[in-house]
Amino acid sequence: MSVMQALIRATAAVCLAATALTAPALAATDVESLAARVQALEDREEIRELLLAYGRALDSRDFIAFSNLFAEEEGEWIGGLGSAKGRKAIFELMDASIGHNAPRTGPGSYHVFSNEQIEVDGDRASATTKWIFVMQSDDASPRWVYLGHYDDTFVREDGRWRFLRREAFTDVPAPQ
Repeated sequence: MSVMQALIRATAAVCLAATALTAPALAATDVESLAARVQALEDREEIRELLLAYGRALDSRDFIAFSNLFAEEEGEWIGGLGSAKGRKAIFELMDASIGHNAPRTGPGSYHVFSNEQIEVDGDRASATTKWIFVMQSDDASPRWVYLGHYDDTFVREDGRWRFLRREAFTDVPAPQ
C-alpha cells in the first residue's frame, strides 16, 4: 500500500468516525427542523381557518361568534363602521351597526377572501388579505359592493390564534 493510499484510508476512517459521532446530533437537528416547519404550516392553516370563520360569522350576522375570533381584551376591529377594542365592544359595535341575527331582506351578503399573505413569528403573526363584498342586485345577479384588503395582527391566546388587530380598507368602491 502506498503512502497516498494509506493517507486516503486514514482520512476516510476519520471522516466515518466523525460522521458516526455527529449523526445523532444531525438527526436531532433534522427532527427539530421538521417539527418547526410542521408547526409553521399548522399555524398558517389555523390562521386561514380564522380568516374564513370571520367571513362566515360576518355573513351570517353571528356577532357573538364574530367577536370571539378576537383576543379577549386587546382584540381590535377597525373598519367602515367604526372601531372597537375587546370582544364585548366589538360585539356591541357590530350589533348596533348591523344588528345581531337581523332579519334579511334578501339572500344576504358574501365576503370572499383571497391572496392571503401570512407571516408567523412565534406566538404572533401578521397577514394581508384581499376581500370582495358581494350582494344580490335588484335583478338577482351578484353585484360586488366593495373591493379591499385587511391588515391583520394575530396573537396565540390560550393555544388558539385570534385577531389582535384587524383593520379593513376599502380599495375600490362599488360602481355607480
